[in-house]
Amino acid sequence: MATTTPLDTSELFVIFRIKPLEYGLYSPDVNSLDLGFVEIRFYALFILLGMAVAVIIMTRRLRRRELPQEAALTIALWAVPFGIIGARFYHVLTHPTDYFFEGADLWKVFAIWEGGIAIFGAVLAGSIGVWIGSRQEGVRFIDAADALVPGLLLAQAIGRMGNFVNQELFGTATTLPWGLHVDPRNAAIPPGTPDGTLFHPLFLYEMLWNVVGFAVIVVAERLWRRSRASDVPRGLALGLYLLWYGVGRAWFNTFRLDPTEFEVLGIKVNVVTAALAALVGVAFIALALARRLERTGAVLHAAAPEDRSSSSAAGGGRS
Repeated sequence: MATTTPLDTSELFVIFRIKPLEYGLYSPDVNSLDLGFVEIRFYALFILLGMAVAVIIMTRRLRRRELPQEAALTIALWAVPFGIIGARFYHVLTHPTDYFFEGADLWKVFAIWEGGIAIFGAVLAGSIGVWIGSRQEGVRFIDAADALVPGLLLAQAIGRMGNFVNQELFGTATTLPWGLHVDPRNAAIPPGTPDGTLFHPLFLYEMLWNVVGFAVIVVAERLWRRSRASDVPRGLALGLYLLWYGVGRAWFNTFRLDPTEFEVLGIKVNVVTAALAALVGVAFIALALARRLERTGAVLHAAAPEDRSSSSAAGGGRS
């Protein structure tokens, strides 16, 4: 993470300073607001905003499905703490050399306000919270997950702005006009990189990818309702989320600069995890469609004897 300074209240109205007339994206010079008695990290504010958006969208989607909309808040109260703990644990586990070395301050493992959380850890552990909350509210886990995931994508997109202010989540060098200016002291920059080098703004790529993913899920559900005149199969939204995010994350991580990330057989662990998530997503989609086809077939089969009986009765009445 880059060395940036807290924002004093006297500088509140000059956060967005005029930069030299050079192309490229610049992160803000500050990443927190110092009120004297407390320091508020912008990173945390973006995460909280994302959570609020996810809860609002989940509430609307539960109501549309005629499920208890108040379940969204209950589920969030369970999922958020589980998700935060899982996100931090996953990050520390996949970046062991950042936290475990001779003379290391082990308390840094818990310094989540300095950045360093992982969405895959949040999803894995947060799903336990979703399961607990949904059981408490009498909602099926799969229904809760389907209601949650579109808003979760928007929450992740908003959270990526926290990476922007912290100068995190950038990729290899680029000459594209939207390349990101990064503090040359950033530990993720390879040694020997010339000053003034621009880097792929992966936070922006993933932000846009997630917003498009939100639209894909919502449009897919609407098209299903219009063409099939029936409810969307359970698990379809969850499957689309896992597939969409898994594919995008696997791609972005192939050119992300993250020198301390753990590797499995020479492949970055997040690429492996993302690929597995995409495969699980495909399985959820296939199961959702198969169950719907099986249900439709059963309905048609049950209706067939009635049609034959009606035809026989009509035929027997003629002389």
